[in-house]
Amino acid sequence: MAKLSIFSALSNVQMILHTALHGKSVGTDSLGNKYYRAKPRKGTKRERRWVMYKDKAEASLVPPEWHGWLHHQTDAVPASDSKYRKDWQLPPQANQTGTTGAYLPPGHTLKGGARDAATGDYTAWQPPQET
Repeated sequence: MAKLSIFSALSNVQMILHTALHGKSVGTDSLGNKYYRAKPRKGTKRERRWVMYKDKAEASLVPPEWHGWLHHQTDAVPASDSKYRKDWQLPPQANQTGTTGAYLPPGHTLKGGARDAATGDYTAWQPPQET
């Protein structure tokens, strides 16, 4: 476990150094994540794009408009007053899978395990009987 945390720390230091030496700041999203670009790698044509997360590195915390820019779906850098964000839209939130905030459908064993009764409109497939 200690090796993993040391590797993680070294990886973060490498990313911070790479960003400081090669990255050009592009913008910041509403969550405080910062986005960067750099020249393409040798032998490629597309510029490199990446994000430095404000807190925990969680890909589900990248807003949709920035996701499109990161993945080269658009070259337009999203404005802070984006016309794509509407007042009624909820802000992005981290993936809750594996946490106490995860969605559990009705009948899940962690919610008591009581499923609705079958309606009778389904019959299981039976393999044909060999004669």
